[in-house]
Amino acid sequence: MRDLKIPDQRHPEKAHRPDNAQPKKPSWIRVKAPTGAGYKETRDILRENKLVTVCEEASCPNVGECWNQGHATMMIMGDICTRGCTFCNIATGKPEALDAFEPGRVAHAVETLGLKHVVITSVDRDDLKDGGAEHIAQTIRAVRHRAPDTTIEVLTPDFLKCPVSAVEAVVEARPDVFNHNLETVPGLYPTVRPGARYFHSLRLLQQVKEMDPTIFTKSGIMVGLGEDKQSVQQVMDDMRAADVDFLTIGQYLQPTPKHHGVARFVEPDEFKAYEKAAWGKGFLMVSATPLTRSSYHAGDDFARLRDARAAKLG
Repeated sequence: MRDLKIPDQRHPEKAHRPDNAQPKKPSWIRVKAPTGAGYKETRDILRENKLVTVCEEASCPNVGECWNQGHATMMIMGDICTRGCTFCNIATGKPEALDAFEPGRVAHAVETLGLKHVVITSVDRDDLKDGGAEHIAQTIRAVRHRAPDTTIEVLTPDFLKCPVSAVEAVVEARPDVFNHNLETVPGLYPTVRPGARYFHSLRLLQQVKEMDPTIFTKSGIMVGLGEDKQSVQQVMDDMRAADVDFLTIGQYLQPTPKHHGVARFVEPDEFKAYEKAAWGKGFLMVSATPLTRSSYHAGDDFARLRDARAAKLG
């Protein structure tokens, strides 16, 4: 078994950041390099449709497993983000204009892959008046048209500089799951998410529930960035106060020496403790493991989420 190598030459624009030594990964966090016939087939379908995935752009450690199963998280609105979060491996800069044909290509790929559940995410587009909300909505509608039996999860930007109509546009397109990650505890926002605001992101999730209570809401954080256990518990409480249904917690992995350093590798038993606490706080669905990511096993988790709501409603 060898560790998945993550290239560090892709983002020269981040070269101004000081180097942070990358600590050796413990045994429970190591993954195999991506291989296999299923992986190649998924990659080829994505290439043919000229689609970008967060699996590659964010150097997800689970890409080999997911692509071998035909699962991929589509990343729309380009591969250049207007933000410069210090944990993220996606390039920062000035994005290109939106591609009007992209929603159709995403829908075609979803149909070709035969996905029962698809996760659609995007870069932050602060250059657009609506943050790209209408483009996200168009993509949801296109997938509904081409693959009506596929359930849809969107992982959205925070729409920080946008009117509330931007959020409304995405909600009105009726995704099955509206996900927006808080990413970390509020005390680390200045260094981890300098362009974002914790309480704005929390309010976004709350607004979605107020606009359409039938849409599942989901959010996640990374641990190992320097947070303490008490602050993680507080984030859970904040999410429940905003009526968030589904919580994910995963280990932060430093993409390159230019990114935010790993403060520690959280042991599996601590993840189990977070999971137990989250269930006790009333989340309908919880995924808390070192390799948990927003879209990891998203389809299976959505089925459990739906069952949990049905059981709660009796």
